[in-house]
Amino acid sequence: MIQIPVYVFTGFLDSGKTKFIQETLEDPRFNAGERTLLLVFEEGEEEYDFSTYPHQNVHLKVLDQQTVTTKELKALAKECKAQRVVAELNGMQLVGDLYSRFPEEWVVAQEVMFADSTTIMTYNANMRNLVMDKLVGGQMVVFNRLTPGADTMPFHKLVRAANRRMDILYDYTDGTTAFDEIEDPLPFDINAPVIEIKDEDYALWYRDVTEEPQKYDGKTVQFKAQVAKLRREKDAMFAPGRFVMTCCIDDIQFCGVPCHYPNSKTLEPRSWIMLKATVKAEKHSLYKGEIGPVLTALELTTGAAPAVEEVATF
Repeated sequence: MIQIPVYVFTGFLDSGKTKFIQETLEDPRFNAGERTLLLVFEEGEEEYDFSTYPHQNVHLKVLDQQTVTTKELKALAKECKAQRVVAELNGMQLVGDLYSRFPEEWVVAQEVMFADSTTIMTYNANMRNLVMDKLVGGQMVVFNRLTPGADTMPFHKLVRAANRRMDILYDYTDGTTAFDEIEDPLPFDINAPVIEIKDEDYALWYRDVTEEPQKYDGKTVQFKAQVAKLRREKDAMFAPGRFVMTCCIDDIQFCGVPCHYPNSKTLEPRSWIMLKATVKAEKHSLYKGEIGPVLTALELTTGAAPAVEEVATF
């Protein structure tokens, strides 16, 4: 099966997606005449000018993101013998919902979000789930229409609440650009003999330890958690963790870490415990073949008081 790379551009209406795609297609380093299927799921004020680049192999299709089917997408790619796909998505729709309808051979090569700095915070206040949806899976976000000297910290915090690895580019009104270089110190001491994880920091720690398990290899952590039983290894392991909310009630999920504990079968599901454990970076079935954190209990106290906020957040 020949894979077709897909370059995805997300963001809300008039955030600069069309202009960037236009400039990208004009760049001979990206467009040397490859057969490109250009999918537009949102029509803004900007229109594509096909006269400024090798356009004979660029095939524009305007589609409804809510109703398009896998069969339609596959047929369009076949019709124009597409070597790649460039997609401008509708900001009012969920990215993952469209991805689930991509043909099997379509592989997302890059996802970039564009955000108008003058409106993105309003979108975040009123439609946070849609903003987070575009930040969680992207490789880069571009905040444009920024006044030189503007405070970028609010934008930095917005992105880091969803994605710690996403590149952030600031595009200023004077034509200059700059990458975000703000370093985020963790709210706990990773070099302490015992890394104490406060209740309010569990979500941050969970994300950090699952993204960079090797950083915690051999270290000892202590935190309050709820008990979750594993389907496998349930007699000698369990998964202490917390319910975590990224952006809204609909995305709450239990985030636990597998833990070796010989008396795990005596633990009550959903009960609160205080756990001290060592961390090892290794493979486990929960990580589907990838390396992840696996704990070994050193001390476990049952009957711990519930966290003030039972659902952890970022």
